[in-house]
Amino acid sequence: MEVPKYRSLKDHVYDYIAQKIQDGTLLPNQKINEAEICKKLDISRTPTREALFQLASDNLLQYIPRRGFIVAPFDSGKKLEFSQAIGVLEALAATLAADHLRSSDLLEMEALIARMDEDIAQLDLTAYSKDQYQFHNLYIQRCGNSTVIEMLDTLKNSFIRQSYVSDNKSKLSGVLQQVNEEHRQILNAFRTNDKPQLESLLKHHWRIIDNDML
Repeated sequence: MEVPKYRSLKDHVYDYIAQKIQDGTLLPNQKINEAEICKKLDISRTPTREALFQLASDNLLQYIPRRGFIVAPFDSGKKLEFSQAIGVLEALAATLAADHLRSSDLLEMEALIARMDEDIAQLDLTAYSKDQYQFHNLYIQRCGNSTVIEMLDTLKNSFIRQSYVSDNKSKLSGVLQQVNEEHRQILNAFRTNDKPQLESLLKHHWRIIDNDML
């Protein structure tokens, strides 16, 4: 039996902020409110500061003297490298998880796809980002490989969710609908336990939606 990994107070703060970055709650260049985090988590300033400096060391935050910490902007020059690495690791996670997903997991994935349809229709991009994250995280957590999970967490925390700012709302909606159609294909591949199809789909699914696509 695997011994549960001990999580220090610093680890809890780190995970909390990293999750907020990943799901789009904290956006690039947004200032981190240290006092609010301490109050929210009921944790003192010392482990909070330790976590913030660790996040800065991991390139998720930037420390600006006399201003504090901000969410690090994504380096668009590395977007292809990030998307390729995430795609390969997600493909591995999906094929490993295929034999372990329960019927309730598949139903939850189906519900998330429907919610993303609504998010796109309303152009609620914060909700879309969170629902997409939950969709992928569901099977990643079932893959049974802690190293893959940790590597994906690290990469995705740096793969900052874009704010999808665009004047061409109809084209943005079309791009997101295409992405969500890929989610349906991924779900169908899980349902038929088609591992080669899962690998092919996931390797090409991840990309940053920015002005180059719009």
